[in-house]
Amino acid sequence: MTGVKLPRMSEDEMNALIKEQFLCRIAFKGDTYPYIAPFQYSAIDGVIFFHFTEYGKKMNFFKQGTPVCVEIEEYTTNLSEYRFVVLTGKLKQVDDPEERKKALEKLVEQGKRKLSRNFLVAHGFSKDSEWSTLSADKPILVVKLDEITQKMGLKSP
Repeated sequence: MTGVKLPRMSEDEMNALIKEQFLCRIAFKGDTYPYIAPFQYSAIDGVIFFHFTEYGKKMNFFKQGTPVCVEIEEYTTNLSEYRFVVLTGKLKQVDDPEERKKALEKLVEQGKRKLSRNFLVAHGFSKDSEWSTLSADKPILVVKLDEITQKMGLKSP
């Protein structure tokens, strides 16, 4: 039996999906097994930014500088329609104050519109925090996907 291949997404379709969504999964090369975790992201001018808490397994992998795989998806509950983009590259800390501020402002704007304040716990804040707590004047780690080596998108037929 010959398998049927899923249709590829165009560059415009991939960029639209990345722009529309705000949650992704990042797979890190673990010591023995891959490590994958969900993250909020913001896409600004074709660059994908993330906020990381400065603890946990991901920080060990981030500090090692190994390549990562980022997956962004959208699907209906019965999977009759789906599409996803996979990007590979490296994560780089954002040190430029303006770039960092812009990324955090977009993460906060998304959070206020689409996410519960309870999600701030995933950002390392208390359950009682407001989205404004995630601000550029605090020592918050912002990273971006850099040195992208692959960008591929597939969709339902």
